[in-house]
Amino acid sequence: MVVFHIKNGTADGFLYECSVQDTNEDLVAGLVAVWNMRIRLQMLVGAVRELAAFGPMKPTDEHGIDSIKEQYEGAAVEKGASYAADPSGTRTGNGPGPQLAMTMERVCQDAVDALSPNLVKQRVALNLAALDDKLANVKGAVMMAYPMGLPAWDPVALCVAGDEGLDGTQAAAELLDVADAQLWVAAKDFPKGQKVGDRLGWNEKTKVVAKLQRSGAGPPAREPAVSEEERKAMMAHYFKRQEELKKMAEAEDDDYLASQWADPKALQASLRGQGSVKAPGLKL
Repeated sequence: MVVFHIKNGTADGFLYECSVQDTNEDLVAGLVAVWNMRIRLQMLVGAVRELAAFGPMKPTDEHGIDSIKEQYEGAAVEKGASYAADPSGTRTGNGPGPQLAMTMERVCQDAVDALSPNLVKQRVALNLAALDDKLANVKGAVMMAYPMGLPAWDPVALCVAGDEGLDGTQAAAELLDVADAQLWVAAKDFPKGQKVGDRLGWNEKTKVVAKLQRSGAGPPAREPAVSEEERKAMMAHYFKRQEELKKMAEAEDDDYLASQWADPKALQASLRGQGSVKAPGLKL
């Protein structure tokens, strides 16, 4: 199988496997599906964690900190057994309870692990079926906590509904459309009507670094030749070397004569046992 390392910036990415016999259209469609599902899961995890902590989202016209609304507006705030005031004032504060909250956190952490860029180091490839399984687990935990359903305006309900539910959010700007996506490897795109092998060769044991972006944007910018950690290490080395050269330039030319290794009688003195004998008042 050909392994594609799809990069999304410097700190995120995932592996995807396909065959050299696959068409470029199928490859791009599979990559876009995984790309969009990762974005959807990332937003869903954040929303579910807020749901577990502070309950469902309030309607827009009811947003506000509960204590202030009670004190100054005389509003009657519903407080359940697991009430915890939302500091942002956007949620009701009526969470599902400690046990269900732990279940929601467990499935969220499982989804986060499936999205971790550490999977690249572990050489674990992603596929849509695995991400669909994580999504189903999160949906199941939410249904257990709120069997009567969530308000239609809650971010969790919107994320569960599909990619359309992300409209108007920051995540929506990162979503890709299959008809408008383009794959790049080594400054070369994958044109339609060809197979993967036409671009990469017919060896199944191939691994490449690729980038996925909207068509019409041209080839992606080249990555820096060295990483940020390597750059910092090089700067530290050059600074240390510069300081050493500065000290050598400031030193007098005959300073080495006062060093022990420059004494022509050092061997004779050591054989006689006089190596540590010094004349008073002299700096040797």
